[in-house]
Amino acid sequence: MRLILFLFLAVLGMPVWAQNAISLDYYLPEEVSYDPTIPKPADIIGHEVGQWHVTHDKLMFYMKTLADKSDRMTIESRGETFEGRPILLLTVTSPKNHQNLEQLRQEHLSLTQSGATSLNTNGMPIVVYQGFSIHGNESSGSNASLAYAYHLAAAQGPEIEELLDNMVILLDPCFNPDGLQRFAYWANVHRSQNLNPDRNEREYHEVWPGGRTNHYWFDMNRDWLPVQLPESRARIETFHKWLPNILTDHHEMGTNSTFFFQPGEPSRVHPLTPKINQELTAEIGTYHARALDKIGSLYYSEENYDDYYYGKGSTFPDVNGSIGILFEQGSSRGHIQESENGILTFPFTIRNQFTTALSTIEAAKNMRTKILDYQRKYYQDIKREAGRSRTKGYLFGDAKDINKTWHLAEVLDRHKIQFHELKDNVTIGGKAFRKGAAYVVPLNQKNPRLIRAMFEKRTTFKDSLFYDISAWTFPLAFNLDHTELSALLSAGDKVENLEPLQGSISGKSKYAYLFEWHEYYTPKALNAILEKGLRAKVAKTPFSLNGKKYDYGTIMVPVQNQKLNADGMHSFLEKVALESQISIDAVSTGLTVGIDLGSNDFDPIQKQKVALLVGDGVRSYDAGEIWHLFDTRYNMKITKIDTRYFHQVDLSKYTDLIVPGGRGGNILDKKGAEKVKEWVQNGGTVIGFRNVADWFKKYEFLKLEMKKDTLKAKNIRFDQRRDFLGAQVTGGAIFEAKLDRSHPVGYGYKNNRISLFRNTNIYLKPEKDSYNNPIQYTNNPLQSGYISEENKKLIKNSVPFKAKRMGKGRVILFTDNTNFRAFWYGTNKLMMNAIFFGPMM
Repeated sequence: MRLILFLFLAVLGMPVWAQNAISLDYYLPEEVSYDPTIPKPADIIGHEVGQWHVTHDKLMFYMKTLADKSDRMTIESRGETFEGRPILLLTVTSPKNHQNLEQLRQEHLSLTQSGATSLNTNGMPIVVYQGFSIHGNESSGSNASLAYAYHLAAAQGPEIEELLDNMVILLDPCFNPDGLQRFAYWANVHRSQNLNPDRNEREYHEVWPGGRTNHYWFDMNRDWLPVQLPESRARIETFHKWLPNILTDHHEMGTNSTFFFQPGEPSRVHPLTPKINQELTAEIGTYHARALDKIGSLYYSEENYDDYYYGKGSTFPDVNGSIGILFEQGSSRGHIQESENGILTFPFTIRNQFTTALSTIEAAKNMRTKILDYQRKYYQDIKREAGRSRTKGYLFGDAKDINKTWHLAEVLDRHKIQFHELKDNVTIGGKAFRKGAAYVVPLNQKNPRLIRAMFEKRTTFKDSLFYDISAWTFPLAFNLDHTELSALLSAGDKVENLEPLQGSISGKSKYAYLFEWHEYYTPKALNAILEKGLRAKVAKTPFSLNGKKYDYGTIMVPVQNQKLNADGMHSFLEKVALESQISIDAVSTGLTVGIDLGSNDFDPIQKQKVALLVGDGVRSYDAGEIWHLFDTRYNMKITKIDTRYFHQVDLSKYTDLIVPGGRGGNILDKKGAEKVKEWVQNGGTVIGFRNVADWFKKYEFLKLEMKKDTLKAKNIRFDQRRDFLGAQVTGGAIFEAKLDRSHPVGYGYKNNRISLFRNTNIYLKPEKDSYNNPIQYTNNPLQSGYISEENKKLIKNSVPFKAKRMGKGRVILFTDNTNFRAFWYGTNKLMMNAIFFGPMM
């Protein structure tokens, strides 16, 4: 009755006092009584839940207050976001359980370990991890966590007491504090006293980049497996600390949608996920259905969303013996908005999220032993599975780039995956692995299925549609040498503590210093050298000195005629080596085997000043990945120039302009294109990514010949058209290309093959002259992931890279994303080569 009255008043456009006449009772179950000594949200945050969008600071204050007032809750900060906000976690259970929490945790983990068969789950609490609003502008989740946390703290009676006796709830009120804060500001500053549901209202149209992402514009719901961001690292640490039985992830979707809960599309489940996982998910779904039926909310399941990519919050648990559940609520994207289902209010969206949070723990309570037994059986089954496998482990490394190797080991370490040092140098399948620069990962450990999910290559699929990427093979993403092992004879000591790498300098020189370009952090080192005002040169040809071979792209820093004397130079470069984790060699002669150090085959490198186009028309994810790379890894300043004021900017002060993917041919208008052209002709380097190819072609930056498919729909019904078109989407797969290491774009790579991530269907014909095709897809390039048969033909021998002179400058195009989601370490250097060595291309 309350819901009907609320919607009726909203539709009639009643005054604000009527529209806002919402109280906490709107959300709470009618049959439950509450402890009056526990403060309600409005007592702390100053407004009713759903009246305004809660800011993260208010959310934090309320959660801390609850933890202080209730003996059912504790609160902890597990770190900080990039903007310094705490990453909170509440642990909710009965006071009795709190007194023995560590013992309960250890007993729970024992279910996943050897000897679990004898354990009795009848008296064992179930662990439920509930998280909200990983996308900041999907804020009904975090706002619902206010009412939900109050309910858990204040509800009275034997039902809640029994539930908390048999359950530990890990409550993460906001997965994305920075994004939530950004969106709350937007929604609140545009809120009118007379709430206006008109969809043209500015409140419902965020400005770029919007509140969905974190500080560096990452979609954090793709980072559960790569764990590259601080928020992700905090929640993954919590996940592995507890191994919860259920993890819920509360989202929003389009305004005209209703409410979705998993399971998703039955044909789009990763093969490593057991069938019983989906059966249990469906059984839990019956609780959501009953709860939503009770309040009259429309819903659906088994459509649209899938359970394939393990980097999502609702899918990552599935490969860890847990049950991940996605909730998607039709979004008001503000306070009240018109929709196909009538007026959609913010409180209504919050109520659905609150209701399904409650139905989750009701299901967990009633299915407790069944779900605990499933978790135990999962770990028993995968251990037997690993024992039967011909593959006993994996070996990965890069003899020339220890940093990339270390960073993949870091990802494994964050997932509590054990790995070993390489015992001795070994060559397998023509690949040389060096002790100290490689690791062995045995499958005979706690979760071999998680390891397989990270290392396997998969090219056959039950379905041709994917909600997200279809491949993420980590050794390929890091461009590391790797191989499967049928025996673990090469495994040395287990790595107990993954210590940070240390850089070094071999000595003091009065002549020159050298370092190869292979190590991941060499761009950081080179930038520091150039920022100091020192001269540096790059070798265009390999050479040998003092018995060591130096490859294409070796950096030489002469000592003489510099702003620092020999002692100052040594001290500075020693600091650079340590901070960049690289090795720098001091040399005393310029006489080499090959080109001498005074050769004209050493080109000078200029100090770079880089601009990044952002704003409307630019894909914020792509721009954020580049900003993050420069700012957090290479310590390089990058100027973000918005498309709104691009025409007023003097580009002459910049050496490079990066144009990320986005609106393709319309990313900048003709005036903007002419401005960039003039700047390039005067010596600038413009670097475009992905569908910027269309813009380059439209405004004649490059003459591009594109390979197009001629596919026509035959015998396809109207209701099959979306699947037909969707099957042609390359949503994210990995392809092998040939690499000319003598070309400046190939500097720093030791192999003549490279793995590229691709999520476009832009296929360029190669140039007639082979030396103008330094990166070219092979004749059979698919390494892992899905691509349609039609596109598989088009990608063969096509080129993902173009570089052309325009006047004094350069135009450079990558059709692929070299910086994908911060974990594609293996191709970051392609872009940095374009930055530092672009004038040579």
